[in-house]
Amino acid sequence: MSDNPLISIGQQAKEAARVLANTSTETKNRLLHVIADGLLARQRAILDANARDLADARAAGLRSNLIDRMTLTPARLQGIANDTRSVAALPDPVGEEFDGRVLPNGLRVNKRRTPLGVIGLIYEARPNVTVDIAALSLKTGNAAIMRGSSEIRRSNLAIMEVIRAALRKTDLPENSVQYIEKPDRAMVGHLLKLHDYVDMIIPRGGAGLHDYCRQNSTIPVITGGIGINHIFVDASADLKQAVLIVNNAKTQRPSVCNALDTLLVHEAVAADFLPRVVERLARDGVSFRAEEKALAILGDHPDVQPAGPEDFDTEWLSMVLGLKVVSSLDEALEHIRLHATHHSDSILTNDWDNAQRFLNEVDSAAVYVNASTRFTDGAQLGLGAEVAISTQKLHARGPMGLKELTTYKWIILGEGHVRP
Repeated sequence: MSDNPLISIGQQAKEAARVLANTSTETKNRLLHVIADGLLARQRAILDANARDLADARAAGLRSNLIDRMTLTPARLQGIANDTRSVAALPDPVGEEFDGRVLPNGLRVNKRRTPLGVIGLIYEARPNVTVDIAALSLKTGNAAIMRGSSEIRRSNLAIMEVIRAALRKTDLPENSVQYIEKPDRAMVGHLLKLHDYVDMIIPRGGAGLHDYCRQNSTIPVITGGIGINHIFVDASADLKQAVLIVNNAKTQRPSVCNALDTLLVHEAVAADFLPRVVERLARDGVSFRAEEKALAILGDHPDVQPAGPEDFDTEWLSMVLGLKVVSSLDEALEHIRLHATHHSDSILTNDWDNAQRFLNEVDSAAVYVNASTRFTDGAQLGLGAEVAISTQKLHARGPMGLKELTTYKWIILGEGHVRP
């Protein structure tokens, strides 16, 4: 540990976390409003920095879906500011007491929510994540150490100026939120070894980043955010409604982790539904990868190609959609079991028994009935924002908001009790 160049950052974060843990809800909320105000007041500087990042990304030939994730606009910045204010409006979980009871021996016990401490976050080309992380961490009394990708370095540094200025303005430690500026990839490895100072690591990026963190971290890691997501159109589904839902799930923002990747259609409605949905989505620029039965129905449609062996294991993050005809709910469930990443899956049906089976048997962080998968999002589900979407099962699952950034301690009140 002695040769780790991030030790001073870890020490500063741990000291800041001690102060934040005892900061009032009123002060934390005021801080978040100051951050939101600062984002809008500094809009030109932030967007100019983002424009330079985007210019470099295009020159480097980055994929269009990645560039979309990197892009800030006045509307997106306003949305980020609004989300920050939404976090301020939410109840503060820190100090909440729950599971209280009196034991037969007279001891009074309960659990009390406390901050985790210091959170280390490693993320790729999403400048909005910088604000989401800061807002949720600060509201829950946690310090944060962030390492964003080099592609959005200018954008993140411009946002960090706003956050650190807000911390100064509210007389809170400026090192409550720190950003690792060096683009050297070795910094990620150093952060993963700060176990004396960092309490949890959250990676947000591709499978490679998640695997690297799991294999190299000496700190507990929360993983997720990789979505191979499915919608199953059951035989009883309202097909007119289903076209709208599928279109939204695929095209509303295809570059994000809760967008639709594979459409499963019951064979009883496939001949009617598949041509309808392909015609509608193709108008929006979607192309399709169809397995044999779906391909037979769609014939020589110019936007439909045969599915390859890896297509149903691909998170497209683009305007591509896999199509498969299934003979039953059982076949749909089996396909999801084999190919899903436990993120978001939906059934479109008017059969309540089938809906309940789907809810019970699909082992994903978010499971839907008659709704788009695009709602797997902290803001959409009432959390204000999210620090990540966890697809694992320990501690947190799904969008991670305020409560997921806390732990608890046992509180035991006695009256001279001794153990017999």
